[in-house]
Amino acid sequence: MTALALLGADGAVTSAPLADAPGHERPAAPLRSRVAFAAAHVVPRVAGENVPGSPADIDWDATLAFRRHVWSWGLGVADAMDTAQRNMGIDWRATAELIRRSAAEARAVGGEVVVGVNTDHVADPVIPLDAVAAAYLHQLEVAEEAGAGVVLMASRHLARAASGPADYERVYREVLSRASSPVVLHWLGDVFDPQLAGYFGADLAEASATLLRIIEEDPSRVRGVKMSLLDADAEVAVRRALPAGVRMFTGDDYNYVGLIEGDERGHSDALLGAFAAIAPSASAALQALDAGDAAGYRALLGPTEALARQVFAAPTPYYKTGVAFLSWLNGHQPAFQMIGGLHSARSLPHLSEIVRLANASGALERPELAAERWHALLRVNGVLA
Repeated sequence: MTALALLGADGAVTSAPLADAPGHERPAAPLRSRVAFAAAHVVPRVAGENVPGSPADIDWDATLAFRRHVWSWGLGVADAMDTAQRNMGIDWRATAELIRRSAAEARAVGGEVVVGVNTDHVADPVIPLDAVAAAYLHQLEVAEEAGAGVVLMASRHLARAASGPADYERVYREVLSRASSPVVLHWLGDVFDPQLAGYFGADLAEASATLLRIIEEDPSRVRGVKMSLLDADAEVAVRRALPAGVRMFTGDDYNYVGLIEGDERGHSDALLGAFAAIAPSASAALQALDAGDAAGYRALLGPTEALARQVFAAPTPYYKTGVAFLSWLNGHQPAFQMIGGLHSARSLPHLSEIVRLANASGALERPELAAERWHALLRVNGVLA
């Protein structure tokens, strides 16, 4: 098979040459120049009742195998976060089990894992600030008992309950004071979750100032901050204002190439959903940085940014569909399925553009398999005979 069939929004079918496998090599030693996590998705059980509104039924073997794939490329795994469908299909029972299993697997293979701590096990949509803090602490205990590092995620409950910056500072102060090791703070913008509009403050300036005050109160309790605003300038501004020793983990899936490379005043590390989809390319690029080869880094990672922009295109919350789609194309799961039926959230032309860009950027790990699976999906949908 030497050609890929592609489907346009107008229904026209075109073709593109199928690129060779990229041939990246796994690192022989730990990556040094940057700290990088891939935010991983979950794989549903094919025979499970993974329909909208049903509890998640997870294929644990495939889900954990995908994490071993990420670790094998020298990347850390960020688990139980929005890429794993927090607030979009995965319930707390399954989330807690994911945290425990992923942490145990990390210990078994020597990988690094951090996990999301949130308040989403609380069913009531509106609760007071004290209850928000208690909810965070409940999940913090689960994560720490499992032996995982912590990413303190943005909470919808806190977004509803907070009347201003002081309320955010109060809740974060209480939770951080109880954490047994430094945590990563997560600023997830409303482009990813509209219910988080105004998080930390009414506008960007106020929100940034609030976040920095939370960190500056005791920087020893904060490993870093993951910014997911899709605003490179905002990230750089906060990065330059961080106290010494506190890392910026970019969550900007549109602009990560330049942010990770950085400038004379610093760089961002990475905690990206996009890296779950392109783990071999991300690893190869960071290996180039380790070797002092900035041009090689850009040549390897630069082409993937257009792919990530397609995966994370508006409506951005449905980027998880693209991550799972690429996982299926690359042979990391048996079917193109997601919990909650979310695999239906993107159109065939949208997926076709993902295929085209993945092929062009070296993100198809097994091109013949990817083409076979993609063409089968087109046939099922009546596009190909």
